[in-house]
Amino acid sequence: MSETDGAWVSLFSGGKDSSWALYRAIEDGLDVRRLVTVHPTDDSYMYHVPATELAGLAAESIGIELLEVEPDDLEAGSATDAGQQGDDELEPLEAALVDLDCELEGGIAGVTAGAVESEFQTSRIQAMCDRLDCELYAPLWQESPRDLADAMLEAGFEIRIIQVAAYGLDESWLGRSLDRDAIEELAKHNEEYGVHILGEGGEFETLVVDGPHMDRRLDLEYETTWDGSRGTIRVMEAQLES
Repeated sequence: MSETDGAWVSLFSGGKDSSWALYRAIEDGLDVRRLVTVHPTDDSYMYHVPATELAGLAAESIGIELLEVEPDDLEAGSATDAGQQGDDELEPLEAALVDLDCELEGGIAGVTAGAVESEFQTSRIQAMCDRLDCELYAPLWQESPRDLADAMLEAGFEIRIIQVAAYGLDESWLGRSLDRDAIEELAKHNEEYGVHILGEGGEFETLVVDGPHMDRRLDLEYETTWDGSRGTIRVMEAQLES
């Protein structure tokens, strides 16, 4: 479908991993012309779930047009196992990329993804790219989680924790900045409880509120909900700072 001089598309949730993949792609000179956000169901195997409704504001700050994909009824209850659900969840995204390939001048040259260690997700995204005849750019894939976290902070990313679900992470982590002190604490939790430093196992989810690829910072007003072992923030208001 695509030529090497075509457009790049960035799979984008607003979280740190997809944002880092986008940032690295821009730094490497890839021609990223679209961000694509999938708004998944709550039990998604393939996508970052919380606060994807803020992707539009983040895209505005980044200055790249956003395409939002709503899952269709295919994912809801029809899958018989995790693998089938993962395949089903990918279909609306792939259909959207097929349309984009026709729309974008030169077609789609490649897709960026923020996968770190999930073979389940990465193998499916790679297979999708193979079907689309485009490249996959996954700069976080199998890199050291600690090195990645340090690199994000060194680059100037401001990252907020918006959901936690891991032993050792209490309500105080909700809304907390993922700064160097937090990384050090997560490293200790990794040794003691096995918590992944980047939350790759769903231990926590994040939102990038500022970074070198963004013109304006995301300002949030939120409430927290906590059920005794896990919790999330509920954004009441969000805007880009002047």
